[in-house]
Amino acid sequence: MTSSPTTTKERVAVGMSGGLDSSVVASLLKDEGYDVIGLTLHMFKEGSRCCSLEDVQRAQRVCEHLGIRHYTLNAVDLFEETIIRPFVDEYARGRTPSPCVLCNQHIKFGILHTRARQLGCTHVGTGHYVRIEKQADGWHMFRGRDTKKDQSYFLHRLSQDQLERSLFPLEGWSKDEVRTYAQERKLPVSVSSTSESQDLCFITEAGPAPFVEKYRPDLKQEGTIRNPDGDTLGSHLGIHRYTVGQRKGLGVAATAPLYVKEIDPATNTVFVGFRGQVQSEGCRVDDVHWIAGQAPDEHKDYAIRLRYRHGGVSSRFTALDERTLRVQFHEPQFAVAPGQAAVFYQGDEVLGGGWIGKNG
Repeated sequence: MTSSPTTTKERVAVGMSGGLDSSVVASLLKDEGYDVIGLTLHMFKEGSRCCSLEDVQRAQRVCEHLGIRHYTLNAVDLFEETIIRPFVDEYARGRTPSPCVLCNQHIKFGILHTRARQLGCTHVGTGHYVRIEKQADGWHMFRGRDTKKDQSYFLHRLSQDQLERSLFPLEGWSKDEVRTYAQERKLPVSVSSTSESQDLCFITEAGPAPFVEKYRPDLKQEGTIRNPDGDTLGSHLGIHRYTVGQRKGLGVAATAPLYVKEIDPATNTVFVGFRGQVQSEGCRVDDVHWIAGQAPDEHKDYAIRLRYRHGGVSSRFTALDERTLRVQFHEPQFAVAPGQAAVFYQGDEVLGGGWIGKNG
């Protein structure tokens, strides 16, 4: 059984960013006979690449072209509280945040779903490349067919209720097929590959450091760069300028490339090491969420992705409590960054995940 409602002419909302994927989803669902409305979240005041007023205007043009109603939902304050502030706080803690995971959980599949229900919609469609199925024991999530665009990593914290009310029409589509469809339907959107939205929509080309400093100017203070033995190698201008695994911009000379190994906010210290010193045998995973509502069998191996572009590593976990795991990798992994999401897979199915804590 797929994720599609059984009755046509039902009212569905499409979360529209003004971009290619969500515009195609709106057109597809209209083609299938649904009563489609467009909902666009205005989440950031300036500099955003996917949630600004300009994106709202692009979504409005697409809705006019399709002949469907369009609504704008002001989520600026919620985005500030739920996404921006935690993002800044994570850098202050020496961690590498994953804001897109939280945005999907609390905003795109949170407030957007709430507003859709208020407008009489049974489901919300989005342009995510992911597949869901209703099985005897509940909803299951799988990778999208286009592995280069698969976004299941970012959706691993969705609940059974959120999945039940979601539609992912692009689950079996490739990006090239989406572009072709948009051209054939003459949708007023760019089909250029250079127009793809970025993961961190509110960060400019200058990177996260200037953004973080606007909220936490106190972080811009000189500290020490040390090797794993504690020897001083140089200085830095703030721990928020570094993430685990970073190589460029260290300003430290060595006989071989150095990478950030650890960040200690208590002492304002950045520890660096050679690549072999930045490997981890395992890690703790905190605040774990399982899509099924319960943990899978501990005695099996699972592939764990440690960041969005990570290919996955075969691993085994041990539960420390209901929400905390100790994960052991079958092969050492480079740059396991606290704050990033660790997402568990069994084949193409995403089982859930949590936040990377202490390595070891």
